[in-house]
Amino acid sequence: MSWSFGLSSNQNCLFPYTEQEKDPKYWNTWAQQTLKNALTLQNLNKNKAKNLILFLGDGMGVPTVTAARILKGQLNGQSGEETQLEMDKFPFVSLAKTYNTNAQVPDSAGTATAYLCGVKANEGTVGVSAAAVRSQCNSTQGNEVTSILRWAKEAGKSVGIVTTTRVNHATPSAAYAHSVDRDWYSDNEMPAEALKGGCKDIARQLFENIPNIDVILGGGRKYMFPKNTSDVEYPDVLKHSGTRNDGRNLVQEWTDRVKDKKGHYVWNKKQLLSLNPNSVDYLLGLFEPMDLPYDLERNSNTDPSLTEMVDVAIKILKKNPSGFYLLVEGGRIDHGHHEGKAKQALHEAVEMDRAIGRADLMTSVHDTLTIVTADHSHVFNFGGYTVRGNTIFGLAPMLSDIDQKPFTSIIYGNGPGYKLVNGVRENVSTIDYQDNNYQAQAAVPLSMETHGGEDVAVFAKGPLAHLLHGVHEQNYIPHVMAYAACIGQNREHCMSSNGSADLPLLLNVNPLGLNS
Repeated sequence: MSWSFGLSSNQNCLFPYTEQEKDPKYWNTWAQQTLKNALTLQNLNKNKAKNLILFLGDGMGVPTVTAARILKGQLNGQSGEETQLEMDKFPFVSLAKTYNTNAQVPDSAGTATAYLCGVKANEGTVGVSAAAVRSQCNSTQGNEVTSILRWAKEAGKSVGIVTTTRVNHATPSAAYAHSVDRDWYSDNEMPAEALKGGCKDIARQLFENIPNIDVILGGGRKYMFPKNTSDVEYPDVLKHSGTRNDGRNLVQEWTDRVKDKKGHYVWNKKQLLSLNPNSVDYLLGLFEPMDLPYDLERNSNTDPSLTEMVDVAIKILKKNPSGFYLLVEGGRIDHGHHEGKAKQALHEAVEMDRAIGRADLMTSVHDTLTIVTADHSHVFNFGGYTVRGNTIFGLAPMLSDIDQKPFTSIIYGNGPGYKLVNGVRENVSTIDYQDNNYQAQAAVPLSMETHGGEDVAVFAKGPLAHLLHGVHEQNYIPHVMAYAACIGQNREHCMSSNGSADLPLLLNVNPLGLNS
């Protein structure tokens, strides 16, 4: 596609467009082809879902999706706006309402409980209902809720968790843990009262609650080893040493349990990629003491990318003739935004999109329901009347008419990017605003930028993906996935002999889904 340049009448600036874009026929033809494609969707995919994949972009609100789309195109030498993300190709899109039971603007723990366990919950808690109170150990028992990962395992499927954060971080932990505090990573982070009350740390629950999770890939190594045990990769860095006060080596315990079951533990990329998936049934990969590095800073020799981890996970999981459930988290999109580092966040989102593309190549839309969504948004946006093809990390084409200074298109509502120089807003033209770790300007000063409260997009393809339509509560998502796969509480419709999931009306269910 060849680009031409024209002059904008209201901005003394050049913008690119293709010659064909001047012709109405170009847009009409494109729209007509899109219409033909849409009409094919009238033939709904009512197959039973053998496989289920949930891609969770932590903090990936709609503005992040749009900005990542532009970045993806620009990384490929295009203008960017016309680019398609892999998730953009999914035929069904809906919105999810993200609030927690006690929070208008949610956190990642309460939301994870919603889209994994099917019930809304309080912020800061994982795998427990809203009857549980954050940090109160004695409110755990009797309020546990189970996840779709457990439902899939109990139905005979293989199950996996892949994340760029700690494997015991908020998002993945809701798949297996029941904790009234998302920060109880190991017993070292728990108050004495909670330990005395019988509550278990999240790392311990990873190996004890559902002992046969087939694939676990991510970070969080230090929470698995006894206190002061030197880390295998960073033996001289004290902060990376083991944290456990109970003296347990959870990795060794896991290894002993699966050594005769084709189980393998790996801690670097070389070990991961040297495995033959056909000879691996159980895989534990912990590649960093804490979270994995941002993709822009990743050592490609030692740490695998999200795409590489997903590739190995699917190769192992798909061997099961009963299918699999896989949770994939692009978890550091969220971290980049919290730090005001939009470039890090958006590159994380682009990498997750690559992983979505890889999964697409390895599965079939006929028997695999794939969903891409976010747990919540951020107070991130971009604007300023930028011209077509403007670098997503660039400046708006005008100066502020108040302080006569330039400003970047990307901006945060709050966060660490708020800076005053001599009592006035910093002049961004004097600094490198395209640096990987540049903190975009923010309206309100905070040490950490906050989540946003608006709805997030839910992209779906595969069997019964059309059930994700309109605007829904976030906890609806795992109910659809379970219904499509005939696991969990809705199985009556799965008696069809032709391999499809029949779709009768669900009787005796009130509008709120409550017991009558």
